[in-house]
Amino acid sequence: MKTRRGWRAGNKKTRSTRGAPVVRALAAVAGALRGRGAWVAGGGAAVVVLGLVGAWLFAGEERAAPPDPRARQYQDFDACMLTGDKGITRGTLAASAWEGMQQASRDTLARVTYVPVTGPQSAGNVQPFLNSLIQRQCDVVVAVGTPQVQVTRAAAGKNTAVRFVLVDDASAVKAETAGNVTVAKPDESLKETVAQAIRQAVRASNA
Repeated sequence: MKTRRGWRAGNKKTRSTRGAPVVRALAAVAGALRGRGAWVAGGGAAVVVLGLVGAWLFAGEERAAPPDPRARQYQDFDACMLTGDKGITRGTLAASAWEGMQQASRDTLARVTYVPVTGPQSAGNVQPFLNSLIQRQCDVVVAVGTPQVQVTRAAAGKNTAVRFVLVDDASAVKAETAGNVTVAKPDESLKETVAQAIRQAVRASNA
């Protein structure tokens, strides 16, 4: 089986061999158009031949492009996480939640991203960041951090088409009444709770 490098080498050789007709065609045009009069008279022919040469080269390049086996075909589904200013630093709750999101992405091919709230960690400063995720039409929003959870919980009732995951123990009582909210407790089950919430949301969107 050819390696990618070997394939490229073979492809260069093929293109070099296939290039011979082009060289001959250009030489023929140059010979036919020697002299000013011939150039004027043959201008149309030159354009036609050069156009054909360009099309031939373009078609050759199209056929030569190898598929990228590493490319992932993601679903049109976005799960977004709102974190504190530390982002997904190792050892934080956001890091555990992010692992769950990545697992869900591998299982469902959903796109996953996270946005750290920079500046003051207050409800007033968090609000614009959450609004941006809603405007981006994130299908699932995961909130980690006290002000993040506070603002997201308040927005859940106004955005019923979005699934929200709140990483917070204190939200459990109020969140129980919201059908589009999942509470992920900050313990060893956090990663799986987040992953499962995204899997369920993806399945529901495909139903």
